[in-house]
Amino acid sequence: MIYGKVKTMKNIFFLFIIFSLILFQSTSSISQYILKRGNGTEPDSLDPHKATGTWENNIIGDIFIGLVTESPSGNIIPGMAKDWDINNNGKDYIFHLRDNILWSDGVPLTAEDFVFSLKRILNPSTASQYASLLFNIKHAKEIYNGNFSDDRLGVHAIDSRTLKITLENPVPFFIQLLSHYTTYPLPSHVVRAYGEEWIKPSNIVSNGAYILSEWSSNNHILLSKNSKFYDSENTFFDKVYFYPIEDNRLALRMFQAGDIDMNITTSAFPVSELERLIKDFPEQARVYPYLGNSYLPFNMSKPPFNDIRVRKAVSMIINREIINDKVVKAGNDSAYSFIPPETQNFLPGAVLDFTGMTIEQRKGVARTLLLDAGYDKNNPLKFEIVFRNSFDNARRISAIAAMLKREGVYLKMLPFEARIAYNKMSQKDFELGDAGWVADYNDPYNFLFLFKCDAGPMNYSQFCDDEFENLLIKASKAKDLIKRSEIMKQAEQIMLDNHPIIPISFATHRVLISEKIAGYVDNISNIHRSRFFYLK
Repeated sequence: MIYGKVKTMKNIFFLFIIFSLILFQSTSSISQYILKRGNGTEPDSLDPHKATGTWENNIIGDIFIGLVTESPSGNIIPGMAKDWDINNNGKDYIFHLRDNILWSDGVPLTAEDFVFSLKRILNPSTASQYASLLFNIKHAKEIYNGNFSDDRLGVHAIDSRTLKITLENPVPFFIQLLSHYTTYPLPSHVVRAYGEEWIKPSNIVSNGAYILSEWSSNNHILLSKNSKFYDSENTFFDKVYFYPIEDNRLALRMFQAGDIDMNITTSAFPVSELERLIKDFPEQARVYPYLGNSYLPFNMSKPPFNDIRVRKAVSMIINREIINDKVVKAGNDSAYSFIPPETQNFLPGAVLDFTGMTIEQRKGVARTLLLDAGYDKNNPLKFEIVFRNSFDNARRISAIAAMLKREGVYLKMLPFEARIAYNKMSQKDFELGDAGWVADYNDPYNFLFLFKCDAGPMNYSQFCDDEFENLLIKASKAKDLIKRSEIMKQAEQIMLDNHPIIPISFATHRVLISEKIAGYVDNISNIHRSRFFYLK
């Protein structure tokens, strides 16, 4: 999933509305338990087939649940499926659904709802950016490309309580993948009745612990407890508010005032407050490794970054250690590769080809590359960066601009809200971008698939390489996990050698949790479903 935190100028009226609403909620909740969550930014969509961001996942995972789901520690546990069997050397999965499971309107949830949902996301007219995530399912890619009809999809309802999914090849991470919102069931009876309007609060039907009650744009999203959820009796909070608090300095003030109970984002409070908060409030200010990274994608489809010499030169000039250790100071490790070292089934060793050189050596090579590409004092390299405009991120991009300027390279900074920045990169309306990626499941493929030719809008750089593609196909057929890891390492090296991106850092996440709240467990995926929280 993409992640990002943004800061925009909010007028006094908006802040007055937010604080007035919180006060009203506090005084009107005597008989109900209410959880108030900061959530970074405003969702583009809560349709599981249209969403792409971690801030959307936080909400979608509260109102929907798939065949499997996440425990408080981030481990995979049964969801709509009570158990499953794996046959045919790992290619056939038979899922047995729980008894008497219902949609929030009381309509029975059946295996056909999963079939309907998976066919919908693979329909090109749905325009899901995540469709390629499911190409391991038999004939999914051919259906998406319009070569097969969807009745050939390897997903079948054996009966109302039994679902069969057939894969092209054995996939070691497939059960983990099924916790991702792209695989959630949709209420076919509601989607058919309302079309694209099915997601509105007045129409939506869900199967998770909560239902969507209100969506006040740029103000709040309200979820209410779903009495039809199979584990409703163990869901503590009656209502959950999600606030799109884009400025983490404001979020910290609201948290300290008791106006929100938690802020679970990638960076819930300013880096400048990190040392103080960890020292004074170690149980409330949490910092933990994150299965994600931060990188700058080049738009390789047009000048100047259709030239590998220019891409490599810009990457070599950027001093990652200065950025991460001196400017950001959030505990992030500098990145000279793309796949985080904590990733399961991962073999380290693929790195940028200048790794190990001193920064002065790198600058010298970069100058030669730029001269060869036709750039000098009389024709300096100039380009723009579309970036996520948070307080901390602006400092990072400013530092990068200063590094480049010292080498005669001029960077124009274009700040945007995170969702707008990502939309621009998806639409290829940028020269250099600013992105982050968080694993949807713990496997190297979930990082490398972003560079596949068929990754669509999520392949911001438009990198496409036949050798890279063939290695991923070979890896998908490898039965031995060690051999598969070696093939993935080769594929990552090919991608890095082409310099479609500038890896900057491997992620940590910063979280705020009230001392009144129990049920929070640090986990590498930073997924925390509201149904597991309760008051101490």
